[in-house]
Amino acid sequence: MRLRFERGQRDTLRSLHPAYFALVMATGIVAIATHLHGVARVPVILFWLNSALLAVLAVATGARLLRYGDAVAADVRSHSRGVGFFTIAAACGVYASQLALQMDALDLAAVFWVLAAVLWFVITYGVLAALTVEEDKPDLADGLNGGWLVSVVATQSLAISTVLVLPSAAFTGVREPLMFTALALWLGGGALYMWLMTLIFFRYTFLRMSPRDLTPPYWINMGAVAISTLAGATILQHATFSPIVTELAPFIKGTTLLFWAVGSWWIPMLVILGVWRYLVRGVPFTYDPLYWGGVFPLGMYSVCTYRLTQIIEAPFLMPVSYGFMIVALGAWAITFVGLLDNVVNPASRTSHSH
Repeated sequence: MRLRFERGQRDTLRSLHPAYFALVMATGIVAIATHLHGVARVPVILFWLNSALLAVLAVATGARLLRYGDAVAADVRSHSRGVGFFTIAAACGVYASQLALQMDALDLAAVFWVLAAVLWFVITYGVLAALTVEEDKPDLADGLNGGWLVSVVATQSLAISTVLVLPSAAFTGVREPLMFTALALWLGGGALYMWLMTLIFFRYTFLRMSPRDLTPPYWINMGAVAISTLAGATILQHATFSPIVTELAPFIKGTTLLFWAVGSWWIPMLVILGVWRYLVRGVPFTYDPLYWGGVFPLGMYSVCTYRLTQIIEAPFLMPVSYGFMIVALGAWAITFVGLLDNVVNPASRTSHSH
């Protein structure tokens, strides 16, 4: 057994992965986790860094669309890369949540909430329709990965940000219908998770899985259901906005706990498979933008567990939330160093072993 590290290939504008916005999702949720746990200075630093990262990625994506429209179109039709576009909507939703929770900037949060809603609609029905009508489709083993669950993350991030912007005076007359919308998004996202997870579980257990197939986005198996937990808890915490939510509170609470339990079940499994990939089979750690899809679930598990302890009065779970905040912050820092190395150093592939 040995741990290997290699320098990854540098990203170019043409090859920029649609899922790169997972960088904003990961940075945002780690900022919120540190904010909730009262860590000094770190949440504010991460917030402003995330603002810059979101702006850079937005400009880069716009430039890629203008200069390499053919590459973007190919991504939309790709079963493995196309679902990466969901990270754009999810990133806007997470950033809206940051504005509401960290900065108390509800009006600006509402702007990003509108952007997240429009992007969610366009990407959900645009990308999924494009993949549906595509004639040349891959088999399940090649086309399906954990990245597909970002569609769930985008849906639930929209549900959460919908609830968080409601205290703004701008929504005084429409809080009840918007809470109902958030509830529908939460339930729809939960159903989407179950549809996709059935296929992913089948892919895991009945189709051949090489170590290189087990990419970091498989952590979204846990992250998608963790954000579903957070969405349920957030809806419950604002139940006073909607008599329908108040009436359904026991159902929402039970379903939220179910989501948390499913997410918790995945953690040991993903750790074991990670040990098999990196230590037993020797796949090297190489910086890849998809690693941000592995950092995000760690931060999300910390935040959703924190909120869960508030709605079911389970203070004994708070150390679990704190522990995952530490793990998520460490994973974020390591991956960010990989990102800086990828940007600064030439793309020559050098490797060294531990």
